[in-house]
Amino acid sequence: MPRRGRYYLSRVVKLGQLTQATFCNALTKSPVFVAGKFAWNITDAVDARKEKHPYIFGKLAKFSVKGHVSLVDPEARKQYDAEARNLLIASSPFIYLPDYSGFCYMHVWNDIQEDIFPRRIKAIVEKAHNNFFAECEIEPVVDYRAFSAKLKQITRFTELSAKVHPPNPMFGKLWGPLKEYVKNRNASEVAVRENSNLPEGVKTELPKYVESVLTGKIENFTGQLAITDAAMLMAADGYGAGKVVGDVDGEEVVIRTSETQKSFLFEKEPEPTLLATKVRELFEKIKVERKMGH
Repeated sequence: MPRRGRYYLSRVVKLGQLTQATFCNALTKSPVFVAGKFAWNITDAVDARKEKHPYIFGKLAKFSVKGHVSLVDPEARKQYDAEARNLLIASSPFIYLPDYSGFCYMHVWNDIQEDIFPRRIKAIVEKAHNNFFAECEIEPVVDYRAFSAKLKQITRFTELSAKVHPPNPMFGKLWGPLKEYVKNRNASEVAVRENSNLPEGVKTELPKYVESVLTGKIENFTGQLAITDAAMLMAADGYGAGKVVGDVDGEEVVIRTSETQKSFLFEKEPEPTLLATKVRELFEKIKVERKMGH
């Protein structure tokens, strides 16, 4: 049975002069990015943008420019060290779906963790544009069930904060008005924060909204969310980062959207088309469940 790894779902937020086309080009023709003792590059790229269901597949490669390996000299019956240029340390397969601005990548234990991967892709893409008026953020898509379970434990909310970016082209039913607000303000980023030290804490309907998505009752919602609740949901759908602080049994707990990222198991050495199909199914399910549209 093929070995499986854990893959994480994210969305790509493009800022400045970064476009869909230039982002994709950076993935398929990436420069080498050096961080500390290791170099990073995207290898084995498959550009399927012209297919009926477009995608880009690749592998984020972490390698040592000047590595060392141990070899054996059988005649002398000795071991010795030899220099190995561009020695591969780890490789993480990924899929990018332009239709959803959806990104999916595999966690590699101790080498390419789920928080490292987005930073390296960001650095590579921005370097491909000479770090000039082109930025991107790869933000986690939250697993609503895990998020809801944590929110339900909180008896008093003391802080809600979120930093969100304007999505393009999708939006969620519950936070659609916030998207329009950000667009009308011509802002590339909006940050909100509410906190309270009062006994009743911050008044929020966030748990109810998340539960309405899970129970299929989102269609019944006709009102408008408070701006911070809307920003939290916008972040949860992959367009930013959010944090909730509250009390559970008298103890303070912190819930970050990045800590409840949606994930699944798949082959470590995937066939690109099969992985793309799986990822598309998951993003389509998210789109339907959360009533996301264009």
